[in-house]
Amino acid sequence: MFNLGLEQLIENCKKQNTKAQGELYKLFSSKLFTICLKYSRNRVEAEDNLQDAFLTIFKKIEQYKNKGSFEGWIKRITVNTVLQRYRNEKVFDLVNENSIEDTTVEIEEDSISIDYLLEIIQELPDRYRLVFNLYVLDGYSHKDIADMLSINIGTSKSNLARARQILRQTIEHYKTVQQSQSL
Repeated sequence: MFNLGLEQLIENCKKQNTKAQGELYKLFSSKLFTICLKYSRNRVEAEDNLQDAFLTIFKKIEQYKNKGSFEGWIKRITVNTVLQRYRNEKVFDLVNENSIEDTTVEIEEDSISIDYLLEIIQELPDRYRLVFNLYVLDGYSHKDIADMLSINIGTSKSNLARARQILRQTIEHYKTVQQSQSL
């Protein structure tokens, strides 16, 4: 097994050394898979997105100049790879910014598990899931999201509002079912 420093590993990857590429994959695949899973519809699609992200990383690794965090650089590539798939699929509808109402989702402690919450987020339609994850989980601004997804700010805001509305309804339904089962 390679046990080189990260900098040397990157240099070997730049020389298209397949052993170094394999080592880099082992080193970062689980972290990047988590990102892919967050933005993908399901596990199979996340695996495809991870492979596409690594292909892009290896193709663009020459562009990394050892400035800034390498992990941050590959995470950005991974997010952009996944988002590019959705940009190509044209999953976003343009909306009138004035028709947006903000919805909040209130979750009582211990009322639902984090696994269930992640499951229902993953079940959101693509355009809502992507904006929700970028805004709520990753802290991007609506302007950043609009730039990343090639949509307008109003579309980002409305997709976030709709995602929250769907999540609120799903959680309320879940709570109702849970309460009726406990009677």
